[in-house]
Amino acid sequence: MQRLGMCGIGGTASGTDRGDHNHQHNLPAGGASCLQTPDDFDRKFDHPTGWQKYNRHHWEHEYADFVDFFCHQIFTEAHSTKQIEDTIGWASLIKGEALIIANDEAARNGPFMSKTDYEKICCPTLQIHGAEDAVIPVASSRAVAKATKGELYIIPGAGHAAHARYPALVNTVMRDFLRRHGLPKEAPKPLSDASFSAIHKPRRSKKVLYLSSPIGLGHVRRDLAISRELRHLHPSLEIDWLSQAPVTHFLTDQQEHVHPASRRLASESSHIESEAGEHDLNAFQALRNMDEILIANFMVFQEAVEDGNYDLVIADEAWDVDHFWHEHPQLKKSQIAWLTDFVGFVPMPENGEAEAWLTTDYNAEMIQHIEHNPGVRDRSIFVGNPCDVIEHSFGKDLPNMRDWVSQHFDFCGYVLGDHPDEFGNMDELRAALGYREDETVCLVTVGGSGVGGALIRRILAAYPLAKHHIPSLRMIMVLGPRLDPATFNPADGVEMRGFVPDLDRHLAACDLALVQGGLTTSMELAAAGTPFLYFPLNNHFEQNFHVAHRLAQYGAGKKMPFSQSEPDVIAQVMVDALSRHKSFKPVENDGARRAAQLISDLL
Repeated sequence: MQRLGMCGIGGTASGTDRGDHNHQHNLPAGGASCLQTPDDFDRKFDHPTGWQKYNRHHWEHEYADFVDFFCHQIFTEAHSTKQIEDTIGWASLIKGEALIIANDEAARNGPFMSKTDYEKICCPTLQIHGAEDAVIPVASSRAVAKATKGELYIIPGAGHAAHARYPALVNTVMRDFLRRHGLPKEAPKPLSDASFSAIHKPRRSKKVLYLSSPIGLGHVRRDLAISRELRHLHPSLEIDWLSQAPVTHFLTDQQEHVHPASRRLASESSHIESEAGEHDLNAFQALRNMDEILIANFMVFQEAVEDGNYDLVIADEAWDVDHFWHEHPQLKKSQIAWLTDFVGFVPMPENGEAEAWLTTDYNAEMIQHIEHNPGVRDRSIFVGNPCDVIEHSFGKDLPNMRDWVSQHFDFCGYVLGDHPDEFGNMDELRAALGYREDETVCLVTVGGSGVGGALIRRILAAYPLAKHHIPSLRMIMVLGPRLDPATFNPADGVEMRGFVPDLDRHLAACDLALVQGGLTTSMELAAAGTPFLYFPLNNHFEQNFHVAHRLAQYGAGKKMPFSQSEPDVIAQVMVDALSRHKSFKPVENDGARRAAQLISDLL
């Protein structure tokens, strides 16, 4: 049986890599530690600086200061805020005394491995080391690779923990190392989709891997509209969809082919749900905290695109793919068309300077990615028009969002799944949906997540107040899959429904809608000319800035801050909206066709 060894990432598997100062001399030949000398570890410093903080007394009395210093030495790369926060958080779970005990125990047990020990290793080994490692020098891994007759992969620009800062590259390097040495010995089990084997057969048609964001069904509706237009231009086009529930269920119902690797994707929707509070979701922090899910899903995507022989990847807000391919352009294995309906993180003012600094850092990284590697995206498409991009800076010393987006994106106009123009006569549509002529229908939909529960309770309390002024008022509440109707106590005249497949038609046919603040639903209402109130989630930068700005361009909707929207206020604004109907700016009906034409150039 063949054996393999991966002796270290960002350093060697020696005592020094564990922070064992007493065993620096046991590094293989050529190694030299960046840490203190053994005597310095026990010495008392009045005002320790730098590596003097790697010290018994400093750990005992100023452990938090040492942790902050050391974690910044681990991640010397720019834009490493999340990794530094995580490592500080993990290190803070113990006290300095625990680190002292571990260090002393390691000193008593002797060196972890000596040069002679390394030379005894006879299986293939791999050393991965960051070229800018500030903790362990590259010479250490170079010496281990020489002693084991193994491989050494040095990552330019990387620091000590390259596996955390550049996980996509490290994962592929390790995977390829295993493959070169015949592992795994057993072939992985097939994905059990007979049609999937067709990708390995000779073909003449073009093939696309379509990534549709799983956060709600808005993206997949527009993606299906674009795919229909693409098939008009390329009748033999083959499309595999890589996504997650509930999108995959919707695609299956539409007779689309879902890539079997979709079953391996970690749930982004569940993560977003876990980050939400009572009508509150810090969308920026939720995306930051989704880093482990995004790297896991990227690896699923990467293997699918490497094995699939695709002519094109269409990525609708697949942030993981865009990030990691820009970070490591050598991983790109296909052309890619990138779609998004917003660009740029915006700090919520109430979250202070810390969030403003972080959003600026993330925006700067995105800008650098695209400007330093302009060839990664073969086509960048903004789902909207230039005026839909907010006039806002990306942050201190960064460009204006609208100016920058106009330079780096093509615009296709807004894309609806189906435009209300296609729904036919409105009186006939209302009748088909069961709406009577003598009733005023108010539709309430607050998204498919449990975060909408607080808003629903307020609207339920507002309904009797509004009905007092509008006796014909009928309210239909669409709860979605994660809210249980039994947890609410609706008044007479209020109907509770779960999933409604033709919700866009109900939005067009109703007299008034109350919605959360998501872009898709709001734009469906704007296109239909239906008056509506929208309640953006607290701390949700996209809903409060990007969506609100876009709706203002169309003169659509009434923004309702949740903190100021008690039931009596909601009821009064409902009455006002029904009595003061105004016209909205028309929403284009050719966005899907224009997007498809831009993408078609790549096929």
